[in-house]
Amino acid sequence: MTETMVIELGRHTLVITLMLTLPILLTSLLVGIVVSIIQAVTQIHEVTLTFVPKILAFFFVLALLGSWMLQNMLRYTANLLGNLPNFAR
Repeated sequence: MTETMVIELGRHTLVITLMLTLPILLTSLLVGIVVSIIQAVTQIHEVTLTFVPKILAFFFVLALLGSWMLQNMLRYTANLLGNLPNFAR
């Protein structure tokens, strides 16, 4: 396994990780900002008011994009395991 292969494998792993986590993280960030603005305007500072909408948004995005995420993970894993003999050289 050459240095180029290791670097390419690491880069591809990071790209897949970002692709799979970014929709959930951005949704949680946006929901958190909106809830924080609402809390600042209404001056209600309750911890559950930020937690519950984030969890609901997480499950909504997971239900919406879960099959796409799973397909990408399976494709990456199959590619990785299929190229395992090439990595051993």
